[in-house]
Amino acid sequence: MKLKITTVGNSAGVILPKELLTRMRLEKGDELYALETPGGIVLTTYDPELAAQMEVAERVMREDRQVLHKLAQ
Repeated sequence: MKLKITTVGNSAGVILPKELLTRMRLEKGDELYALETPGGIVLTTYDPELAAQMEVAERVMREDRQVLHKLAQ
């Protein structure tokens, strides 16, 4: 589905079509989580448990960068 970036006040935003909101069971005011994957950015419904897990993973990747680099070799 092709979406267009538009101006929203002093920011930029993407308008999600009504049919997409319905399929994702979202309403105005709900939160989304953007995940960066090798294939691009994935938008998913906001899950506080997933958000907490992602924060831990990002912290580990930041703090143990050299160890992870060695493991990747």
